[in-house]
Amino acid sequence: QVQLVESGGGLVQPGGSLRLSCAASGIMFSRFTMGWYRQAPGKQRELVATIQGGGPTNYADSVRGRFTISRDNAKNTVALQMNSLLPEDTAVYYCYARQPYSTAYWGQGTQVTVSA
Repeated sequence: QVQLVESGGGLVQPGGSLRLSCAASGIMFSRFTMGWYRQAPGKQRELVATIQGGGPTNYADSVRGRFTISRDNAKNTVALQMNSLLPEDTAVYYCYARQPYSTAYWGQGTQVTVSA
C-alpha cells in the first residue's frame, strides 16, 4: 500500500525555522513528483512547493526564498525546510505524491503553528 508519513511539525516563533519530512513507501519514488500543500483555517488547500523526480522545483510566491523543497530518492523522502517563518504560514501541511494521469496520494498532514 502507498503511505506518506509526515513529521517535523510543531510550534515555532516568528522568524524561526522548521524542517518537515515525508517518508514514502509503496511507490516507485523516483518516478513521482513530490510536493507539499498546506491548508489554513478558512482557506483552500494551496500548493507550497513541488519537486520533480529529477530535481526541478517550483514554489508558491508566498514562500519562495524562505522555503526549500528537496528529495532523497535513495531514502524515499522529501523535505521542506522552512525558514523565516511568519504567522501566516500557520497551517496543516500535507505531503503528496503524483505521477501523471494517476491518482495523487496524500499524507495525513502535520500542524505547523507560527506564533509568539
